[in-house]
Amino acid sequence: MKKAIKITLLISLLAVFVYTLWFLYQKDQKPPQIFETTQAETREIVKKSVATGSVIPRNEIYVKPQVSGIIEDILVQPGDIIKAGDLIARVKIIPNMVSLNNAENRVNRAKISLQNTNTDYDRNRKLLEAQVISQAEFQPFELARKQAMEELNAAEDALAIVKDGVSKKSGNTSNTLIMSTVSGMVLDVPVEKGFNVIETNNFNDGSTIASIADMDNLIFQGKVDESEVEKLDIGMELIMTIGAIEDHEFTAILEYISPKGVQEEGAIKFEIEAAVKTDTNFFIRAGYSANANVVLDKVSDVLAIDERLISFEEGIPMVEIEVGEQEFEKRQIETGLSDGIYVEVKSGITESDKIKIPNSGQAN
Repeated sequence: MKKAIKITLLISLLAVFVYTLWFLYQKDQKPPQIFETTQAETREIVKKSVATGSVIPRNEIYVKPQVSGIIEDILVQPGDIIKAGDLIARVKIIPNMVSLNNAENRVNRAKISLQNTNTDYDRNRKLLEAQVISQAEFQPFELARKQAMEELNAAEDALAIVKDGVSKKSGNTSNTLIMSTVSGMVLDVPVEKGFNVIETNNFNDGSTIASIADMDNLIFQGKVDESEVEKLDIGMELIMTIGAIEDHEFTAILEYISPKGVQEEGAIKFEIEAAVKTDTNFFIRAGYSANANVVLDKVSDVLAIDERLISFEEGIPMVEIEVGEQEFEKRQIETGLSDGIYVEVKSGITESDKIKIPNSGQAN
């Protein structure tokens, strides 16, 4: 029995030993890994800071009435190109009954006063002609008549303004005719015929009849994170992309950086503005969303590689260069500007060197 157990153990040990030898042999028979290589290339590297925002006119003018009333006619629509002084709309005056009554009463009183002064004037003029009174004694009656006439004219003008929004003295000029104050494109007409509008005064902003802007003078208005704002300077170039206009980049020049940040989504952000260089081949609509890449630094025609090719040993950047068939050696390089994907290589390699791509090994 003991002999049988010994034989069994011996056979088991022998089997394990044979399997181990077979496993090691199979492992040695695995095909070698073949690593892919790439080469440095000459390119432009731009270090950017991204700002999100929109494109708006530098100056958008809101045309508002000087009188309250009802829109009688609208003569423009969004998209129209107009000049300063062009007629935009007509407003029909709906007079306030209290103001109308007061104006009419003033006219009636002025007429009564003029009638009375005319009577005194005519009576004393006859006495002057008969040399009963002197010119000096007649002069107060003449002055009173002129003043009464002026008061009647003023009262009638006030009544005309209350009723029609225009005085007799103004001729064709009327507050009921809404004129454009600037040249440009009509962006919006928020009212329609029959709408009530309120005049602009010290107590309210009044109703907007139309908004007008010069669409050749646009700015990018956006916000940048506080971690990036100190890298910006007035005059920097921005590379702007507009969501609605694909495959085209616009440039803009940074003009303004807000001195005060605002909290948005848990972060402090600062507003910036940049003058957009328009392209006649594209029509940029007011309010387009846009992203602007603020160019912090830029180098052109430099040797560059993908940052993923670099490893670091004690802080020193290294790459693996092929020196033979699938034989590589590490080489120290000097790096420069990086855009987060590509990095400038100032020295250490040439454009002809083949660089090992890490983790690219495949079984042959």
